[in-house]
Amino acid sequence: MRNFAKDILFGISVGDALGVPFEFKNRENLKRYPATDMIGFGTHSQPKGTWSDDSSLSFCLADSLCDGYNPKSIANKFFDWFEEKIWTPHGRIFDIGIATTKALSKLENIKDTSVFVGGNTENDNGNGSLMRILPIVLYLKDKDINYRYSVIKEVSSITHAHFISIFSCFIYIEIALNLMNGFNKEISYKKAIDDIKNFITEDNFNNLNQNIYSQIQNTEDNINKYLGYFAKIFSGNIKNETEDNIKSTGYVLDSLEASLWCWLNTDNYKDSVLKAVNLGNDTDTIATITGGLASLTYGFENIPKEWVDCLAKKEDIENLANRLNNKF
Repeated sequence: MRNFAKDILFGISVGDALGVPFEFKNRENLKRYPATDMIGFGTHSQPKGTWSDDSSLSFCLADSLCDGYNPKSIANKFFDWFEEKIWTPHGRIFDIGIATTKALSKLENIKDTSVFVGGNTENDNGNGSLMRILPIVLYLKDKDINYRYSVIKEVSSITHAHFISIFSCFIYIEIALNLMNGFNKEISYKKAIDDIKNFITEDNFNNLNQNIYSQIQNTEDNINKYLGYFAKIFSGNIKNETEDNIKSTGYVLDSLEASLWCWLNTDNYKDSVLKAVNLGNDTDTIATITGGLASLTYGFENIPKEWVDCLAKKEDIENLANRLNNKF
């Protein structure tokens, strides 16, 4: 039986490590000097095979899920990482997003109450929840769409509580779920879009967003406006966008669009994540998100062995993947 947990955890962390040395390099620079292989040092002066906060927080989520779904446990794992106690590649944090820092700083004082402390304004839509959301698909694979949305909303809101972040995570997980169910990538994408379009017309979609509406920035009218931001993805034709129309910034919607574009325009894991890195800017996260979809599409065996072998804490990741696979 296929070990989807292994696909996911290595798919994201290898993509992440590939992108770390190139983070913040612009697209024009990478056209002249493209990424072609896993290297060390670069932007963050880290050894070859070093993954970033993208993978760290994904591992924390996966670690928590080994004991079942519990938002407080997930938040506590995130906070333990924030204090450099668990899931760092070399014992310290070298990269962390602003929104995640703000949210996890709040957890120090409220660990026994609410853990949904992510920012909820339109300016709080970095890609920090999308980059770490993929392991939740293993828990959600047999659940209905209403429950899937509710759980994704909770897991995102630990650090990113605005609708745009939540909905980006939701689209990503729906596509991943279709891949796990054996659909090819084109059908996985288009089926997810069709299913989501149907879902958002249902009365229950508004009911599920009631606590979001309690925030002034997330009124029902605004959510209808925000849904319009997803037009490029909802078109079903993002594959055909020109590269100039694809942005690779840290804005969550840009990151999702870029990752889908890279994944849909390649036919193997290696090319998909290299394409993601060579878009420039937020290279590690775009490659992380792309790598998750690519590994679910092509399997762990399609990830270059030399990239896997040099990965920091490879054995720990494999052990976590086996624990998670046994749970689900």
